[in-house]
Amino acid sequence: MRIGQIAIDVDPLRASRDFRLLFSGRFISMAGTAVATTAANWQVYGLTRSSLAVGLLTLAGSAGMFGGLMTGGMLADRHDRRILMLASRIPLAFLAALLMANSLLSRPSLWAVYGLVLAMGALSGLGAPASTAAMPALVGEHRLAAAAALNSMGSQLGSLGGPALAGVLIAGPGLPVCYGIDAACFAVFGLTLWFIRPLPPSVRAGRPGFTSMAEGLRYVRRNGVVGGMLAVDTSAMIFGMPSALFPALAAEHFGGGSATFGLLSAAPGFGALVGAATSGWTGRVRRPGMVVIGAGLVWGVAIAGFGLSDNLAIGLVFLAIAGMADLISEVLRNALLQRYTPDPLRGRVSSVYLVQVNSAPSLGNVEAGLVAQLFSTTVSVVSGGLACVAGALLLGAINPALRRASLGHQADREVPGAGGQAEVPVPAAGPADLPDAEPA
Repeated sequence: MRIGQIAIDVDPLRASRDFRLLFSGRFISMAGTAVATTAANWQVYGLTRSSLAVGLLTLAGSAGMFGGLMTGGMLADRHDRRILMLASRIPLAFLAALLMANSLLSRPSLWAVYGLVLAMGALSGLGAPASTAAMPALVGEHRLAAAAALNSMGSQLGSLGGPALAGVLIAGPGLPVCYGIDAACFAVFGLTLWFIRPLPPSVRAGRPGFTSMAEGLRYVRRNGVVGGMLAVDTSAMIFGMPSALFPALAAEHFGGGSATFGLLSAAPGFGALVGAATSGWTGRVRRPGMVVIGAGLVWGVAIAGFGLSDNLAIGLVFLAIAGMADLISEVLRNALLQRYTPDPLRGRVSSVYLVQVNSAPSLGNVEAGLVAQLFSTTVSVVSGGLACVAGALLLGAINPALRRASLGHQADREVPGAGGQAEVPVPAAGPADLPDAEPA
């Protein structure tokens, strides 16, 4: 296999002007968000000297995100997705500016930080399903895996570089500059969105409400490919997410301190970057569902290997392998989600997917902490990894639709309600080659 077939596929960036704009805006805004999130955590700890208060700040952002995602999915299937992204991203610049103003006060308000982070989480969630659902129309279905890999790499780079930049800024110019950068980044994102063509859904969904959301949930439950891949990832995240144990492992298992903790936290992200950089092959996989199942197995084995490692270097290698497997799974899950979801449901199904992606790791950290409390950190990590392996094997064995899933243009898609058994060809939901709109 040639290097060009392994390296990340940048064809969506070359082919689609609109995808280039969206990708650039997202990357810039995510870097700004990482800077502001780090700054907010530091500010809250400085005001309270309480780790619980910092945890509650994360909870506030997640709560806002949950509400925004569920609402945003329904709106993305009813309204122009570009307008939704604009309407949710531009106000974020204003909220970040309010965080900056609060940090400039002689006595900053703690509750203002909580309230603004809650509102920012809600707005971020409101526009996220529209961004995800727009991918097929921007790049075409044959470039979905490549677009997902590029988006994932951008997210990883922003998440890794943002906190480091925030640390330098907090020690230098201070917190207001961090929040000011976030406001500027959101303003730039809004500017890039302004030049993207309209992205209305192919069929306008009904009014937002319980009935509308239930349609998306029913589709996920009945579609063997979409529901199956979400089940595999949920199993991996709930049973094999050990990041809450990293502080204890750094101090007790590896006998280190904050530097060791930092290495443990960064290792999965480094592996994910390597996975994204070498993801060019994912768009040519004949059975992506099998790769998703296999990635779940690799994740579980790597986490168990990490738990059994007494050597820090070996443990970091296992965590990097786990991060790489998770990245490959994420790329293919994103592509399969768009490939097997009809456009009129993409917003709502994307919101269910994003809720799962954001909530399962939190549940996994709770599970890991509970098992560690009852037994030990080593037992928690190793048993979680083995449970991931068992879950991936079981869920793969009982789901033939996921095993047969394909990203090909003529791939069969399941008939909603067929329970993953009957399948018929369905035409592509998004234009593959719009002139000047370059499929993303």
